[in-house]
Amino acid sequence: MIPEHEHRERAAAHQRAVAGYADAFLARRHAGEKHPVEDFLFTYYSHSPGQLSRWHPGAGMVLEGAGASEAAGWKFYTTVDDGTAAGGATVDVGRFREERASMIGFARRLLSATAARPAQLGCFGLHEWAMVYRSEQHGQRHDEVPLRLGAAGTDAVVEEQNIRCTHFDAFRFYTPSARPLNALQPTRETQVEMEQPGCLHANMDLYKWAYKLIPAVSADLLLDCFDLAWRIRELDMRASPYDLSDWGYEPVRIETPAGRAEYARAQRGFSEEAQRLRERLLAVLDAVDELAEA
Repeated sequence: MIPEHEHRERAAAHQRAVAGYADAFLARRHAGEKHPVEDFLFTYYSHSPGQLSRWHPGAGMVLEGAGASEAAGWKFYTTVDDGTAAGGATVDVGRFREERASMIGFARRLLSATAARPAQLGCFGLHEWAMVYRSEQHGQRHDEVPLRLGAAGTDAVVEEQNIRCTHFDAFRFYTPSARPLNALQPTRETQVEMEQPGCLHANMDLYKWAYKLIPAVSADLLLDCFDLAWRIRELDMRASPYDLSDWGYEPVRIETPAGRAEYARAQRGFSEEAQRLRERLLAVLDAVDELAEA
C-alpha cells in the first residue's frame, strides 16, 4: 500500500529525473534541431517522453487516497477497496497477462535465453562501421556527421576486422556490401537463439522490454533501463566511425589495440549491469504470474 503523499512525491521525483534527459530533446525538436547521440532513445524507440514521465508503482502495489482515482483510469489499472472512502488503484495483473500474453511470452523467452548465455565481448562496435561500409556506393546514414577516418579509412577497418554481430536489429541496417562480411547472419526468427548479454544493442533493448511491460514494471525499473541505454548509446557512438568532436565526444578508437581494449572493458561493465536488470525484469514476469493466480 502506497499512501497518497508518498506516491505523489515519488511521481514528482520521477518526472524531474525524466526531464533531465528529455527536456533538451524536446527543445531541439521544437527548434527543428537534432543531436546524433542523445536523440536516439526518443526517436528509435516508440516510448514518448510523456509516456516515460508517467510514474507507475508496478504490479502488486496499491495506490491509496484521492490521487488514486486518476491512476484508476489508466490502461490495465483497476480499483480496489483500500479501506478508505476514495478507494485505491492497482494494476489488473490478470487482464494484463491475458491481453499481453504473446508479448509476455516472447519477452520471457528472449530475456531468459540471453541471461543464460556468456557475454561475447569481441565485437568492438563494428556494427556501426558496417552500416556505412562502402558509403560512396551505398550512401551514408547520419550524413550530417562526418566519418572520422573518411570513407576509404572506414572501409579498411571493416575489411581488416572479424565482424560477428549477433543482434538482428543492428545487422538489418548493414549496407548490402557489409552483410556477407558478418560471420553470423541473424534474423528475426533466430533472435532468441542468437541474442547474448555482451551485445550493446541487446542491452539497450532492455528499455524497450521494460516499457512494453508497463504498468507491471515499475517506473523505477523502467528508468534504470533507460539510464543504462543512455550510457550505452554514448559508448556506441564514441566507438562508431563518426567524428563527434563538434558535440564534445572523444572517440574510442577501435581501429587500434588500445581502443579495442577500452571498448571491451566498458562493454563488460555494461553487460554485468544489464544482466542484473534482465533478472529484475524476469522477476516482474514471475510476480505477474503469482499475483494473477493468487
